[in-house]
Amino acid sequence: FFDLGGTLGQSMIGTSAIWGGFLVAGLVVLGVIFLAPHKAWHVVTKASRATWRFLTRLPRPRPKVIHPQPAPAQTTSSEASNLTAMSRSSERSEEEAKQTAGAKLIVVPDAKEEVGKHEPILTPGGWQIPPIDILDKPTEAKLDEGDIERRAELIEEALASYGVEAKVVQINTGPTVTQFGVEPGWDRKYKEIKERGKNGNTQVRLEEVSRTRVRVDRITSLASDLTLALAVSSIRIEAPVPGKSMVGIEVPNTTFGSVDLRSVVETVAFQRIKARSSLAIALGKGAGGDPVAADLAKMPHLLIAGATGSGKTVCLDSIVACLLLHNSPEDVQFIMVDPKRVELVAFNGIPHLAAPVIVDIDQAIRALRWLSREMDRRYRQFAEARARNIEGYNKDCLPENKLPYFVLVIDELADLMMTAFDEVEHGICRLAQLARATGIHIIVATQRPSVDVITGLIKANFPTRISFAVTSHIDSRTILDTVGAEKLLGRGDMLYMPTEASRPKRLQGSFVSDAEIERVVDFWARQRRPAPRSIDLDEAGQPPIAGRTISPPPDSLWEEAKRLAREHEHISASFLQRRLRIGYPRAARLMETLQQEGLIKVSPPESEK
Repeated sequence: FFDLGGTLGQSMIGTSAIWGGFLVAGLVVLGVIFLAPHKAWHVVTKASRATWRFLTRLPRPRPKVIHPQPAPAQTTSSEASNLTAMSRSSERSEEEAKQTAGAKLIVVPDAKEEVGKHEPILTPGGWQIPPIDILDKPTEAKLDEGDIERRAELIEEALASYGVEAKVVQINTGPTVTQFGVEPGWDRKYKEIKERGKNGNTQVRLEEVSRTRVRVDRITSLASDLTLALAVSSIRIEAPVPGKSMVGIEVPNTTFGSVDLRSVVETVAFQRIKARSSLAIALGKGAGGDPVAADLAKMPHLLIAGATGSGKTVCLDSIVACLLLHNSPEDVQFIMVDPKRVELVAFNGIPHLAAPVIVDIDQAIRALRWLSREMDRRYRQFAEARARNIEGYNKDCLPENKLPYFVLVIDELADLMMTAFDEVEHGICRLAQLARATGIHIIVATQRPSVDVITGLIKANFPTRISFAVTSHIDSRTILDTVGAEKLLGRGDMLYMPTEASRPKRLQGSFVSDAEIERVVDFWARQRRPAPRSIDLDEAGQPPIAGRTISPPPDSLWEEAKRLAREHEHISASFLQRRLRIGYPRAARLMETLQQEGLIKVSPPESEK
């Protein structure tokens, strides 16, 4: 040992002052560790923990918002150009992903694929399809990146204050809300270890023994506290985000932006569906800014509900305008029912209408009857041609014999149900159950999503549903079978429940202005060509319903009830119950029918006698 010390001392002689100082300091540290090893270990661990806490509190880098540079992509009706546009989009996405690989937070912006200017496309039947330039150019709202970062920090701090370790790992900016992707942290368990130092004092240190992931329920249960911390009206928590190991917290933006119909129609998502189906519709953009489109043929029927002013009618206008942008009257025909007389009447004049926009209840019932008979007629045609559906039939038949799709649009179902409940429910349910294969699809909207309007039969036959803002969680459950629609912000904010999904998806619905609708209608109205066959609703159904009442189905005891009415001057429902041995509802129906036929006099209820 002494020889080693002498060797070190001799090595210091002749060396530089700096190197000699390091050697002396090293000898001093080794001496301290040798004399007090436990004390030295605690000092080192305490210093390292303090350093780690200091480093973690340093301000993190601002998230980089990626604004993709729009590149013109030539889009035609052919599928090849669609694939070219999609390949360009994927290459651009890969380049942007490489640029942002080193960022701690990723703000995924509103992605959009632009399409070049279009000229009207001529169909084989001689009709011109309107160009995309007939719609206004989309406008985008600018979001404050600093405000987005501050909200991410507030979310982490609010969760940490309640003992929930979590970290914001992704930010998706949308037109109405911003989705913060929160990754749950760990619940750690420690045990105390007491040690006695050389000076005789007892020292306590904590040692981690186990850790488990923070439960998702602990984050969702803090929704009200997060709303308070962020100072917003409401938030929505999606736990977990489908396909990702994180919880989505949707926070309303400080400035709301609209989703123009053109901005969705020009995306690759819409063009991909349009390439394989003529009933592609643009619904809007998701909470993360991703465009959402759907195929009406696969829905196959759509139920829309929402309070007044929530965006329900604008959604209908957007769907109809979208179908008019890429379908001729030989491809799609509409039957529109507008009891309010001020909404869908704007589409009067287009050659796609099988009949002028219906505003009368009797005419609406006749339209349901006509569609039911048309469905039966098409099934007979398919059986003769050995075709299973309209796609197979149109593929094998001559061009002049092709069948168009029929889309029934009802703007206010509640008015029809209050006037003619039985026949409207029966007609809609029969079409919804059987008409898909014949190319007949139904879009129904109502501002009163109660159980007497959206009955169990109707809801069971409309698997695809859209709910805008409603007044209560009861209405939300009626339309979606789950809560959440009562927290929507209105103005096109909606929950979309597709057929294949188990939970609704939040969207900002696409918007089409009155001026755009007027231009589309005027474009089609100017084309002077023989329109497809139209239907005559006066001859399509049975005679008008007097007093807007529905004749009851024939009762097997009707003749016996008439005999009793002729034999007795005064009869009642309870009298029919006793004599015919039936229940009260059936007896009451027989009494109403006897009164309508004039066989008995209308008398006050038995309780008033």
